[in-house]
Amino acid sequence: MLDTATIEFIAKHRNDDIRTLALQAKRHPGIDMREAVVQIEGWQQAREKLPAWSAVEGVIYPPKISMEQCSSEYTAKYKAALTSGKRFADLTGGFGIDFSYIARNFSESYYIERNEKLCGIATANFSLLGLDNATVMNGNSEELLATLPQLDWIFVDPARRDGDGRKVVALSDCEPNVVELEEALLSKSDRIMIKCSPMLDITMACRQLKHVVAVHVVAFNNECKELLFILQSDKSVGYKVHCINILKEGVQEFTFEQDEEHNSVVTYCKEVGKYLYEPNASIQKAGCHNTLSQRIGADKLHPNSQLYTSKELIPDFPGRIFEVVEVTGFSKADIKGIQALQKANITVRNFPENVQQLRKRLKLSDGGDNYIFATTLANDNKVLIICKKQK
Repeated sequence: MLDTATIEFIAKHRNDDIRTLALQAKRHPGIDMREAVVQIEGWQQAREKLPAWSAVEGVIYPPKISMEQCSSEYTAKYKAALTSGKRFADLTGGFGIDFSYIARNFSESYYIERNEKLCGIATANFSLLGLDNATVMNGNSEELLATLPQLDWIFVDPARRDGDGRKVVALSDCEPNVVELEEALLSKSDRIMIKCSPMLDITMACRQLKHVVAVHVVAFNNECKELLFILQSDKSVGYKVHCINILKEGVQEFTFEQDEEHNSVVTYCKEVGKYLYEPNASIQKAGCHNTLSQRIGADKLHPNSQLYTSKELIPDFPGRIFEVVEVTGFSKADIKGIQALQKANITVRNFPENVQQLRKRLKLSDGGDNYIFATTLANDNKVLIICKKQK
């Protein structure tokens, strides 16, 4: 798809600044500079997001927007670990990251994409990646679905932009509309995986989709990246929610039943204990705060603070762990003592001032080994909790 001179130019300049290269097109008349810049920028993004792909020579990268929207290698691997069988279809192939990892668990895999250029890129890349079981199909997924054989898994990542390019979140506004397609999908496969925006309301989505058996809230390095809804034709009552936080040192996982949060009994601390706990982003999104408190035996600070404390260390807490150094009030004398720290990382939870206002009042620069949580206790006292990070 690229001439030899452009390919050699890309290899030589892949670490260069793309803005500088774009301005040097006249110096290299024999080079397709526009495409070279796309490929160099794609490879530079892939180094962090898709390290295994970036290590394969000859991989073709799509324009920036497709690179931004595609899954990371780490979240794609997680999805792949949930699936297996004989036949699989990805109805919204895109750049093909999710497909390339999931397809390895099947003997037959169908990649469907309506963008002809992306189909061409996928065909070339799948060959380089050794995906001999991949069938690339260009066209409308709703029409092509009927032509496929019976499947074990279907994956759908609905487009989250409308016809004018504006972002949308609601399932019914995405393309394809999986709410309308739900029965048709389940007539072709027993299991469906739908990837959605982390902004989507989980409860609302599970009301719209009638066959949800599990929801996976997936975070990477404590940033919520996607929601996965697993549909199954023989659904029983209720569904499980899996809170997943993928870290370099391992995976934090917390699973609970749909109705468990409503039935959990939570206790509130009378005073902050030796340890303070901040749940990871996947738990924050799932909203299982009472369940977490009851399950791990940690007291909450306040119904709306979403922070926990204990006298004894809970080493496997799914989030960040801090050792409490001091708990102070918000008086002028308290603030004066804190100013001696000079530098601190500040987090505000259920507190009348934001981080910028508080940092200005405390006269502290950002960073360092000290952490301050500004929050409210169950007795409505406003406090500053000074900590050292444990994990």
